[in-house]
Amino acid sequence: MNATVYTYLSYLAIGITMTAWVGRTLHRNGRIFLVDSFLGNEAMADSVNHLLLAGFYLINVGFITLAMKSGEKPADFQSLLEVLSSKVGLVLLVLGGMHFFNLYIFNRMRKRALLHGAPPPIPAQARVAVVTP
Repeated sequence: MNATVYTYLSYLAIGITMTAWVGRTLHRNGRIFLVDSFLGNEAMADSVNHLLLAGFYLINVGFITLAMKSGEKPADFQSLLEVLSSKVGLVLLVLGGMHFFNLYIFNRMRKRALLHGAPPPIPAQARVAVVTP
């Protein structure tokens, strides 16, 4: 096998392993955030958490496989490491971007849900006259 095949196999192994690790970590630690976002509805939070994990895996593994062929072909060990590091770096940036996008969306959902559950404002007790100079 040549350097290109080694690069592809290493890239797939690293990319899919990182995706699985990040996905499991987000799934396990994100449950509390989702339960809070869905105002204590644990069944809904768990369901959304599982759906998010499936979508996360599909998008990231799809991206990894699509990005595998793009770029230059390594000729020696140095270029193999350079190509591999740029491909893995791109995967990590996409994983991080997806994570922050999900946090942003669910934080907005949480704020909206908390606003709807907030008590109404207290009505005014009296009027204040506005004095203009």
